[in-house]
Amino acid sequence: MSDNNLPILHSYWRASSPYRVRIALGLKNIEYQYAPVNLLENKQASDEYMQKNPAKLLPTLEIDGLVLTQSVPIMEYLEETRPNQGVHLLPSDPIKRHTVRQITQMVASDIQPIQNLRLLKKLKEDFNVDEQGKAAWSKHWIELGFNSIEKVLEKTAGKFCVGDDVSMADCCLIPQVYGARRYGVDMNKYPIIARIERACAEMEAFKKAHPEQQVDKF
Repeated sequence: MSDNNLPILHSYWRASSPYRVRIALGLKNIEYQYAPVNLLENKQASDEYMQKNPAKLLPTLEIDGLVLTQSVPIMEYLEETRPNQGVHLLPSDPIKRHTVRQITQMVASDIQPIQNLRLLKKLKEDFNVDEQGKAAWSKHWIELGFNSIEKVLEKTAGKFCVGDDVSMADCCLIPQVYGARRYGVDMNKYPIIARIERACAEMEAFKKAHPEQQVDKF
C-alpha cells in the first residue's frame, strides 16, 4: 500500500481489463493511486511486478492490505466489501444479478481474451500475422461477441445493460466498445450497445476512467 493508504491500481491506459476496474472504482467512489505498467515495454514481466501478480497480467489492485488480481473478482470484491458505498455493481435481485454476470462473462471470457495483446503478439511470432491480419482477427471476434450481446440486451437493457441501473456489466461492455472502435467495428450494427455507450459516457466515473484521460496515455 502507499504511504497515504490509498489503494494502488496497476494499470495500462489502453488495456480493457484495468479500464473495467477504473470504472468500478469510480462508481464506488473509491480514490486510488494509478501505477502505470507499460505492456509494450513488457513491464508486466518485471521481477518487481511479478511479486504482485505472477501471471504477468493487468490489473492488480492493492487495497485493504491485500493484493487482488483479475478484473471481475476485483469488482465483485469492491461490491461485497463496500455494498453501501457508491452504486451497486451487482443488483440484489438474483435474476438480474445472473444477467449482469452473464453479460460480464460474455465480454470478459468470450471476447477479450481472444484478442488481447499477448495473443496478438503470439499470432505475429508463431504465424507471421501482420498488423492488418491481427486487426481483422480482433474485429472478427468482437463482432461475433457483440452479435450475441446485442441479442441479450434486446431483452435486458433499459438505460444500461440490465435495466436502468448501471452495473458491473456496463463496466465490462464499455472498454470492449472502445476496443471495437480501434479495430474498425461498425457500431451502427449494434444500436443498443451504442445507446448504452452514450448513456455511460455521461457519467463521471466513465469519463475519468477513459483511456484518453490516463497519465500514461501516449
